Amino acid sequence: MITENHRFIFEEHIPEYKLAGRANHPEDTLVEAGGVKIGAGCPIAVMAGPCAVESAESIERIAEQVKAAGAGILRGGSYKPRTSPYSFQGLREEGLAYLKNAGRANGMPVISELVSEKDMDLFTDNVDLIQIGARNMQNFALLKAVGRIGKPVLLKRGTGATIDEWIMAAEYILAEGNPNVILCERGIRTFEYATRNTMDLAVVPIIKEKTHLPIVIDPSHATGNWKYVEPVALAAVAAGADGLLIEVHDDPDAAASDGMQSIKPERFAELMDKARLVAKAVGREI
Repeated sequence: MITENHRFIFEEHIPEYKLAGRANHPEDTLVEAGGVKIGAGCPIAVMAGPCAVESAESIERIAEQVKAAGAGILRGGSYKPRTSPYSFQGLREEGLAYLKNAGRANGMPVISELVSEKDMDLFTDNVDLIQIGARNMQNFALLKAVGRIGKPVLLKRGTGATIDEWIMAAEYILAEGNPNVILCERGIRTFEYATRNTMDLAVVPIIKEKTHLPIVIDPSHATGNWKYVEPVALAAVAAGADGLLIEVHDDPDAAASDGMQSIKPERFAELMDKARLVAKAVGREI
């Protein structure tokens, strides 16, 4: 039997999505990043590129290849938060310049991960879509900082975060006045070790029910294995995702980071062909 006391305790823990929820914002939100529209029934946005920017030549080469296959946004990490302090940490400001130049040369807006508030001006000037990574999902100072600018933000779900915690993290950005928030699922940590993380595709309809925000799926970090990226990406399209974030590298064995989960450009082109067919079957476009 639920007593009034129990009911009070339960209701105290119901999240208040004052801005992210549909109660006060029933229509889907459309976010535009460098001319690419994401969400609100627009064509599915595909963001592709290497895990890390390694050189001007490599990012320009990969940008040209993913653009030819149909990607709309170029991804690449310049500041790399890594589990080990001895792993490659990115080319930082230099890498960001390479990414921007490669994007502009191919007519593509760019997305990269911001890890520190001190680099905000640099990202505001050089990046079209700011990524807040899983490790920083509840870095509330950083969330407030990106909330104070109008630049679009892609917020990844933390590996141990509930859906409610993730949405409330987005609420921090929205509460500061930035309405341009995209949610990104990249898998959660469970007891399973067959994949890097456990992809929760049920999150797509749940997010669409609970919020008006666009949702993107990252099959690369979820699976951690290039062999599984394509089927999970196609399943995400079928589930109703508004976008895909995919790691592509033309020499994965030599990649500075996450080579095992990076697919080659020719396989990415094949994935895009299949994704268009799946999208058409569910009434969407890519």
